[in-house]
Amino acid sequence: MAPAPTVPQTPRVLFVSSNRIGDCVISSGVIREIGRQLPGARITVAAGRPPAPLFRSAPGVERVIILDKKPMSGHWLDLWQQVRSTRWDLVVDIRGSALAWTVPSKRRVVYTRKWETGLRKVEMVSRLMGAEAPLDPEIFLDDQARAEAAAVIDPQLQAGSGPGPILALAPIAHQPGKSWPADRWGQLVEKLSADARFDGCRFMPVGGPGDRPPATPALEAAGDRGIDCVGKGDILCSAAAIDRATLFVGNDSGLMHVAAALGQPTLGLFGPTEWWLYGPWGPRTRTVASNETRGQFAPIEDLTVERVFSAVVALHDAWPGGRSVPAP
Repeated sequence: MAPAPTVPQTPRVLFVSSNRIGDCVISSGVIREIGRQLPGARITVAAGRPPAPLFRSAPGVERVIILDKKPMSGHWLDLWQQVRSTRWDLVVDIRGSALAWTVPSKRRVVYTRKWETGLRKVEMVSRLMGAEAPLDPEIFLDDQARAEAAAVIDPQLQAGSGPGPILALAPIAHQPGKSWPADRWGQLVEKLSADARFDGCRFMPVGGPGDRPPATPALEAAGDRGIDCVGKGDILCSAAAIDRATLFVGNDSGLMHVAAALGQPTLGLFGPTEWWLYGPWGPRTRTVASNETRGQFAPIEDLTVERVFSAVVALHDAWPGGRSVPAP
């Protein structure tokens, strides 16, 4: 009697991502690459709580484990206890943790500092994965996120000055030195409101529950042209809101990377951080930095309202119809 045919086992993959939204977006192309290298793979993602919703509808992802930091690195022990009994076909760990070496796996791809060679972060992650081309970041929107964003935006669009193109703003960054002063966001909105190119435009600050203070000057300056999308949902809801916009302006933050990954015309504001490494990725992205000489830095307070306004206008003129229509 002939032996029964062997049934191929479905590949199982553990992807240890970041606890930061921006880093999760930068490395989000790993999801598609796993599917290319191991077709049909069932992926478990471990990520911090704020970025975790980014993976809930990602292709091939069957489970998202939330890593809440605990004293004495207890969160790593918790994760190990949840994944140790699975024989993984592949473990991808962009955090370079010891956990990747303590669970059974046929293959491991683990970040170390040797990969920091001066390449853009997207390119670095792509090389880490052995990809032939850069792994473009991607946001996996779902119907839930779109419905949550619509519930926030649509009533405000109908109120105030009425429907119009949306300019999304992200006035917050959670690391010291990255946040352009809040009052300048208000001044920027005032200048844009007075420019004929932005007639009828609605101004929509986006952020988390703690981002109300830096968003307030922009909302006050916008008046009835403002749309308040601060603290209204999780990161995927914010992404769906940004997806409704025609242009995005924000500090060097996770939301900046979200906007770029959505394909929105995106302007990133930079102070004393490496804009040449961490700038938004994609053909419709630009940066404006307080010091635009590579390798040199200046406080973000040195970035004037006039310079940011000019950069916004230039981006708008390059993509007057948003992401769909480049200027001739």
